[in-house]
Amino acid sequence: MTREQFIGQVKQEQEPLRRFLLGLCGGNAAEADDLAQEALVRAYLALDRFEGRSRFSTWLFRIAYNCFYDRLKAASRNTAESLSPAAERVAGGEIPDEQFRYQALYRAIDALSPDEKAVILLFYMEDRPILEIAKITSLTVSAIKSRLHRGRIHLKNYLENER
Repeated sequence: MTREQFIGQVKQEQEPLRRFLLGLCGGNAAEADDLAQEALVRAYLALDRFEGRSRFSTWLFRIAYNCFYDRLKAASRNTAESLSPAAERVAGGEIPDEQFRYQALYRAIDALSPDEKAVILLFYMEDRPILEIAKITSLTVSAIKSRLHRGRIHLKNYLENER
């Protein structure tokens, strides 16, 4: 893949990638943007390893997912901080990035486990098929279905209790 092809592919996937990372980061736009930038740099540096066995978007989302997990692991190793906005609440319980219309949904998604969160976001917000989600997350199809089921239950319970 040439540099120009890479740029074209990135332009197509930039918004879906950012949406996915925004969901993983619980609505924290700055964190999502940092992860997106890190993922794009990693993808560009690894471009010679893209073999085309999957779609470019699948490959790029896998890199972004790995970036998210790397940050999650580093944060848990170094401090008790997490990437969730719950750790970044300001006085009055407000989330720093209040520009989202569906804050209750973002809080509910943020309450999911990282695996459930990724699967729910990819399936419902990014409209990815289960087989592609399996490639992105390195989970089995049955594990994806299980996490979707449990995630839906957790979201429903969270949103019902929020009222």
